[in-house]
Amino acid sequence: MDIADFFDTFFEEAEELLADMEQHLLELDVDNPDSEQLNAIFRAAHSIKGGAGTFGFSVLQKTTHIFENLLDHARKGELALRADLVDTFLEAKDIMHEQLNAYRNEEEPNQEAYERICETLQQIALEEIGKSLDAPAAPKVEEAPVKAASASSTREPDSDQEGEHRLKVALLNVSETDRLLLVEELEQLGDVESQSGDEKRYEVILSGGVSADDIEAVMCFIIESDQIDITALAASAPAAADEPPASVGKPAQQDSATVTKAPAPAKPAAAKAATKKPADQAPKKAAAETSSIRVSVDKVDQIINLVGELIITQSMLDQTVSDLEGQSVSNSSLQNGMSLLQRNARDLQEAVMSIRMIPMEFVFSRFPRVVRDTASKLGKEIELITEGKSTELDKSLVERITDPLTHLVRNSLDHGVEMPEVRESLGKPRVGKLVLSARHQGGNILIEVRDDGAGMDRDRLLAKARENGLNVSDTMSDEEVFQLIFAPGFSTAKEVTDVSGRGVGMDVVKRNIQGMGGRVEIQSKKGEGTNTRIVLPLTLAILDGMSIKVGNETFILPLSTVLESLQPAKGDMYAMAGDDVVLKVRDEYLPVIAIHEVLDVENAITDPTQSIAVIVQGEGRRYAMLVDELIGQQQVVVKNLEDNYRKVPGVSAATILGDGSVALILDITGLHRLSRVKKEARKTANQPHLSYYKEAEPS
Repeated sequence: MDIADFFDTFFEEAEELLADMEQHLLELDVDNPDSEQLNAIFRAAHSIKGGAGTFGFSVLQKTTHIFENLLDHARKGELALRADLVDTFLEAKDIMHEQLNAYRNEEEPNQEAYERICETLQQIALEEIGKSLDAPAAPKVEEAPVKAASASSTREPDSDQEGEHRLKVALLNVSETDRLLLVEELEQLGDVESQSGDEKRYEVILSGGVSADDIEAVMCFIIESDQIDITALAASAPAAADEPPASVGKPAQQDSATVTKAPAPAKPAAAKAATKKPADQAPKKAAAETSSIRVSVDKVDQIINLVGELIITQSMLDQTVSDLEGQSVSNSSLQNGMSLLQRNARDLQEAVMSIRMIPMEFVFSRFPRVVRDTASKLGKEIELITEGKSTELDKSLVERITDPLTHLVRNSLDHGVEMPEVRESLGKPRVGKLVLSARHQGGNILIEVRDDGAGMDRDRLLAKARENGLNVSDTMSDEEVFQLIFAPGFSTAKEVTDVSGRGVGMDVVKRNIQGMGGRVEIQSKKGEGTNTRIVLPLTLAILDGMSIKVGNETFILPLSTVLESLQPAKGDMYAMAGDDVVLKVRDEYLPVIAIHEVLDVENAITDPTQSIAVIVQGEGRRYAMLVDELIGQQQVVVKNLEDNYRKVPGVSAATILGDGSVALILDITGLHRLSRVKKEARKTANQPHLSYYKEAEPS
């Protein structure tokens, strides 16, 4: 087995470590820094350095080594922290992330950025602590992992070491293949005096200047922490001063030092407790870490697809059993078996779908940095509050919602929250408040971006809309006026900055959210603040739908869009100017969409009073859709139509019904647009429309 097989594991865990590092840096109180947070930041840098050296990523290793040394001075109290130093540390973290991505893409990291950040960190050391970070430990820390990556059988003596010591490295429940690879790595880190044992426990006696933490940093990317136990047997000299990580969480004086998992620096409190009560805490920590495994998303998607096919097959069997019942063929055992299969298939489907669900914390965790940087550029003081971080959402949606949320957050900070002096003059707290929240609402997830800023000015929005040539009127509702900010090129900023003002971004936000089957709603009160609400389905793989029939065709309406259904009366139908038709429902006039006309369905009911009007909502508007029959509610497996065929106007996806036929899942707003296009085409061709409706406009 080649050590390169573990590259993906290193990249994933290094990403997590960098994210944890950023979180701790953002939470750090520079006036009274928490030693546990500083230790966590230090351990993250140390683990990345060790892994980078192991895999031969020299630029990343050298950057983290210098950064690690500076952090060591900070955690020892030799470097007084300031806000500008934390900004530099965050910049170093960003550059390390860029270097990691470069290695992931098999490219060389940016040499100019590497030299610049190293020079900056060195300058901080010279100015703040009066000495350079070019300690003699650098070649030592670098050399051993690089040799390990090259798998060379020769090892030069570590002349930089102040002394050597002996360690007993026990590998627990490690397969023979992995064990051979790990022993080979240990041979590159020191001299293997002896090795013995079996698959349950295999012990290696290692001598040399390598520390337990260095071994940990290498091993953590190959095996779990509960599979390795490192014990100090003897020491020929004090612990090397140039390798401070040896003292983190595992004092060298202890006779038995159990290695804690390196990729978990985000839990320093647990590490502290483990130091105080190793007998009680260590086993619990190991159990928690072994309760999860890393699985490729492709494998999860494959399982979800197979379960979807199973659900379709189960629906077909249900249909067959129903047909048998209709033919007076009754078999209680068959019916009971089908009921059990249906229940188990539903449970299996829910269990598999839950695998793809991840907490919103993965999205919210990036915004402390976004808020900090944006507020700094704007000269504003902002307090960020996150609520509902444990709320779960499908992984594919989590990845796609991040960019729209970033636009909304930056928009709130720029256009919503006032400058500190202005807030004080208005009697508001100097520090503005921005709230990110997530919660479940029915079969959807509701994400909110709230601020206590100036709110939206209705008159200003209308004036700007007229200036941009948009068709608006003073009779528009507040919701419709607020939706104007999503128009392409619309911006109320007085000047263009690197934060906003170009009129791009918000229209992309709305388009992306609609592409996920969601919608955006805005609530605002002038002088009090704005609340932007994003409503999304929990997953894109399964859909609760309403089956409808038009002619001989079956369609699916997303259940989340269906409000009610009714039998339209002739007196409630009105023909408007421009060939439009509306239906009066409780003093509200709704645009009518006749599905048989829009989708050219034959043998459909054309008399509206004989049809059923399904009231649906899309993009904040309500429509009346004329259908022949309501079949019922059912959960369907969504099949992407674009991947398998092409994009069809008015249709968002497709599904397979219990009888094996294909049903199209309708797109509400797409159908309305398609209806208007067809009416315009009919008008151009001078084709007469139905004269059934009243010719008078509603008053």
